[in-house]
Amino acid sequence: MSYIFDFTPVFAVWPMLVDGIIGTLRMSSLSMVMGLSLGIVFMLMRMSKQPALKALAIGYIEMIRNTPILVQVFFVFFGLPAIGIRLSGEQAAILAMTLNCAAYAAEIVRGGVQSIRPGQIEAGRALGMHPLDIYRFIVFRPAIRAVYPALCSQFILMMLNSSLMSSVSAEELTYFAQTLDSQTFRSFEIYLTLGVIYLALSQFFSIALGMIGRIYFSYPAK
Repeated sequence: MSYIFDFTPVFAVWPMLVDGIIGTLRMSSLSMVMGLSLGIVFMLMRMSKQPALKALAIGYIEMIRNTPILVQVFFVFFGLPAIGIRLSGEQAAILAMTLNCAAYAAEIVRGGVQSIRPGQIEAGRALGMHPLDIYRFIVFRPAIRAVYPALCSQFILMMLNSSLMSSVSAEELTYFAQTLDSQTFRSFEIYLTLGVIYLALSQFFSIALGMIGRIYFSYPAK
């Protein structure tokens, strides 16, 4: 094998890679927060007794979960301009990732809510708790605690899927790696480094989300 490995071009542009990491963290974090918030709304609609709201939520969730995220971001970036909505690459990426995350989060949280025993809600009512407090402390928080590992896995997967956002020129890590590859043609070194960085980012999110879980869900299970 005559190939000579040379990581010098990669290390020479480390500020570019740092910008890519920051872009990935920014888009992923925003999408996580907004996706979870929107997912809770769709979860409530999905569990509503109103047929129209329930049908709308089911239709949205099934449509998003059964189409590729790459098609979704293409629709947002290339399709919406047809009706006068023009977004930058990063804006389109964040919107597509948020909508995608919301559909999965809605079903994950719904599973947690359905795991709450009706007797716990009745006990809250017997104690004279306000309905909002019952939902907040007896239903929602234990439900999130029950499905928190699944939510964390979904968030990490979404962070990894952010690499697809380079297809609409969103300035995240893979976008800068592709730019560097077109300039240096050191594909092996660049994408090996890229893989290592994504692995490190996955571990970072895992540790950060684990710390959040220990802070907010550390009370006894029973």
